[in-house]
Amino acid sequence: MPAKTLPLTPDELLTTTRAVRKRMDFDRPLGMDVIRECLEIALQAPSGSNSQGWQWLVVTDPAKRMELANLYRKAWAIYEAGPMAADKIHADDPTMAPVQQRIFSSAKYLAENMHRPPVLLVPCMLGRVEGGGAIGQASSYGSIFPAVWNFMLAARARGIGTAWTSLHLMFEQEAAKVLGIPFDQVTQTALIPVAYTKGTDFKVGARKPLDPVLHVNGW
Repeated sequence: MPAKTLPLTPDELLTTTRAVRKRMDFDRPLGMDVIRECLEIALQAPSGSNSQGWQWLVVTDPAKRMELANLYRKAWAIYEAGPMAADKIHADDPTMAPVQQRIFSSAKYLAENMHRPPVLLVPCMLGRVEGGGAIGQASSYGSIFPAVWNFMLAARARGIGTAWTSLHLMFEQEAAKVLGIPFDQVTQTALIPVAYTKGTDFKVGARKPLDPVLHVNGW
C-alpha cells in the first residue's frame, strides 16, 4: 500500500523541501518499502539521451553507516576550517549572518550525528567523470541530480526529511571500499541522510532577491 502523502500544493512542495538536519527523527524506523516508493519516483526524472545511468546504494547497516559517518566527520573537520564553511559565506552581508550561523550549526549537528539516520542513500553514476571536460561532467551530473531531487521531493511529500551532502567525496575511494563500489567504474555523487521528520511544517527558505541574479538576453 502506498505511503500516505502530505496535503501540499506543487508550489508548497517545491518551496518547503528543505535540508533537514536537526529535525530528523533518528529513532523512528524507516522501512525499505517507502524508500523504494521514493526511488521509483526518482527514476521518472530525465537523463541525457535517456541513458538512465544511475545506481542507488541504500545503506541501512549500522556498522557501514558508522564508517561512512566517520569519513564524513573527517571531511567536515577540513571543511569547517576552510574558507567555504557556511559561517564564512556571505561575510559581506551582515543581514545574512544569523541565517548562516543557523545553517552552520545545523550542518555541524548533522556531521556529529551522521551515523544516526536509519538510511544513508548514496546516488551513483556508472563511469568516472574526471576526464570528461565541462560538457561531459555537466551531462553526467545533469543526468542524476534531477533524479536525486525527485527522490527528495517524494520523501518530503511522505513526511521524510533529507539533506544533500557531498563532503564524504573528499574520501570517495575509502567510501567505495566500505560499500564494495568498484571505484574505477562508478562515481559517487552525494551522501543523503534519510529519516522521518519531527513535524512536517517547513517554511520557505531565506533567499536573496531574484533581480540581482536575473539576466535576460545577455549578462
